[in-house]
Amino acid sequence: MREKKKDKTEKNWKENKTISEAMDKLENKRFRSVVRWVFEIAVTLAFAALVAIMLFQSVTMQESSMEPTLSVGDKYFVNRLVYKVSSPKRGDIIVFRTNGSDDAALHIRRVIGLPGETIQIVDGQILINGETYREGKDFPSISNPGMAAAPVTLNSGEYFVLGDNRNNSEDSRYGDIGKVNKKYIFGKLWFKISPVKEIGPLKG
Repeated sequence: MREKKKDKTEKNWKENKTISEAMDKLENKRFRSVVRWVFEIAVTLAFAALVAIMLFQSVTMQESSMEPTLSVGDKYFVNRLVYKVSSPKRGDIIVFRTNGSDDAALHIRRVIGLPGETIQIVDGQILINGETYREGKDFPSISNPGMAAAPVTLNSGEYFVLGDNRNNSEDSRYGDIGKVNKKYIFGKLWFKISPVKEIGPLKG
C-alpha cells in the first residue's frame, strides 16, 4: 500500500514537473516573442526616421525672391534623394548652398539654364543658346540682367537659376550666387507643409 502511494506521489511529482517545465518553456517563448516584436518595431521606427532624415528635410522660405509662387514663412519638405539619382530639370525649384559649408545659408530658386547651355538676358527676355525661352508662366520682364547681360556659358554640373520675383531676387545674375554647382544642390522643393490649409504637393 505504501509502495502504491509512493509511486503515485512520484508520478504526480513528475507530472507537475513536466507541467512546470512546459509552462516555463511557454513563458520563455512568449518573452522571446515579445522581445523580438519590440526589437522589430524599434528597428522599423529607426529605419523610418533614418529614411525621413535622408530623403526629406523641412525648409522655411525666408526670402521674397520666389514670390508670388512661394511666400515668406511658408514651410516645405525637400526631397534630398532625387538629385542623387538624376539631375535638375529646367523649371525645377531647387534648394542649394553657394558653397560646401554646412553653415552656408540655404537658397530657393528656379532652374533656368542647364549644363552646356549659354544663357543671356536681352531686353527683359531670357535667351537659351540664342533662342527666347518661353516659360509658360506670367513672370515680369527682367529689368536688370546683371551678369547675364553678356552670354553666360554653363560648364558641366553648373546651373543658372532665377527667382520668380524677377526684379527683386538675388540669383545667378549676381556674383553672390552666380552659377550653381550640382554638388551644392541640397534637393528639390516638393511638398508644402505650412500653412496647414495649403498642405500638399508643390505646384509651380
